[in-house]
Amino acid sequence: MKRTFTAAAAAVIALTAAGAAFAQPGGYVRHDEWKKGYHMKQEDWGRGEKVDWHAHHLHSPPRGYEWRQVDGNYVLGAVATGVIASVIANSR
Repeated sequence: MKRTFTAAAAAVIALTAAGAAFAQPGGYVRHDEWKKGYHMKQEDWGRGEKVDWHAHHLHSPPRGYEWRQVDGNYVLGAVATGVIASVIANSR
């Protein structure tokens, strides 16, 4: 009984610590895998909001690309494929 409780408690602590490693204050999430050439998951690209690049002082996207804000990060990606051309990660 005691061993089962200890194992369950350890699992909860491990899962909590793993989630906290990427969560940042203010709801920002760090995505170290998002780099130039990386193919974003459709779920990540789909939940991002299209960004007005003028208003956010970003360079104009090439034809077929758009800026999206995902988890507090600006991502320039190909609309058709989700391949990343540029990332401006939140530094918080």
